[in-house]
Amino acid sequence: MAGLLALGVAIGVGRFVYTPILPLMVQALGWTRFTAGLVASANFAGYLVGALLAAGPLAGSRRLWLIGALLASAATTGLMGATSSVDAFLVLRFVGGVASAFVLILISAIVLEALARARRLGLSSVLFAGVGSGIAVSAAMVSLLRAAGAGWGALWVATGIASVAAAIGVVMLLPAEQRREDGRGETPSRRGTSRGGLSRLVGAYGLFGFGYVITATFLVAIVRGSPHFRPLEPEIWVVFGLAAVPSVIIWNNVAGRIGIARAYAIASVVEAIGVAVSVAWQSMVGVFLAAVMVGGTFMGLTSLGLILGRQFAGGDARRVFALMTSAFALGQIIGPSFAGTLYDRLGSFDVPSMVAAAALVAAAGLVAR
Repeated sequence: MAGLLALGVAIGVGRFVYTPILPLMVQALGWTRFTAGLVASANFAGYLVGALLAAGPLAGSRRLWLIGALLASAATTGLMGATSSVDAFLVLRFVGGVASAFVLILISAIVLEALARARRLGLSSVLFAGVGSGIAVSAAMVSLLRAAGAGWGALWVATGIASVAAAIGVVMLLPAEQRREDGRGETPSRRGTSRGGLSRLVGAYGLFGFGYVITATFLVAIVRGSPHFRPLEPEIWVVFGLAAVPSVIIWNNVAGRIGIARAYAIASVVEAIGVAVSVAWQSMVGVFLAAVMVGGTFMGLTSLGLILGRQFAGGDARRVFALMTSAFALGQIIGPSFAGTLYDRLGSFDVPSMVAAAALVAAAGLVAR
């Protein structure tokens, strides 16, 4: 439960609540899509830095690092509503990205290693369901507060307060001290000897970061910009989050039948179709299907990737996770700015979304090997 809440705060809210609030900020602050993408990329740049830092030695208790990162994520979320400066937004989103990477890597390493020792990796679905739950709950909050007339600043403050409350819940649920991973009890996988296999996985994870993030960042803006399905704007991000909640269970079950690598490749193709549909099928059915297909795969891919990555870890899975997360973050950094720049020039997200879909198909090819 602590892991579910932790990822809900740091990723579900800290990362993804930007998406439903973004259209209001663009309208109120007069942003271009490039500015919107730049602020999103600042969060992912912080995510990259956080992943690199989390890969190194951490002095003191991992529990304290995790708590500190959670509180930093919640604080930077709430403080987004206290300014209108782009420079301040860039700093806050960067710091929030650092915090979210620390939370993801620390809680994933702790939980997945514990589940592996207990031979119960299937329960990782409970951990990663926190992201979808955080998305759905914060999206519902934003929708209700918007209906009550709240502006973009109040939405950030409200979700920040909710994040603080959830972070306190994590503190209460965490044990007094977490054991450090030192490699004892680990059985290095035969896959761990394949540097080529790890390189392909890292490359695929980076392409996944690029491939999903354009839709994940701009889906609500795409809906808002079309008169055909604009009525879906309050609900579409809730649908995205709800689709993410059971996705880890679904894709873990698929992996149990056909293998993790094959399941990862298939999920990448499904997500590629969803990304393409978001711009190619201009209807309520199309945008709803895109939300379900992308929302229903991105956390499944995250979970499958980390489980697959653990097979390359000879001792401390945290380092492999950090390498993968760094590649993922690079893809995320490039994606929003790339999409925003092309939107400002072409007036649509069609081209960047199709490039993103191609990247996901390439990721499927790398992992399938």
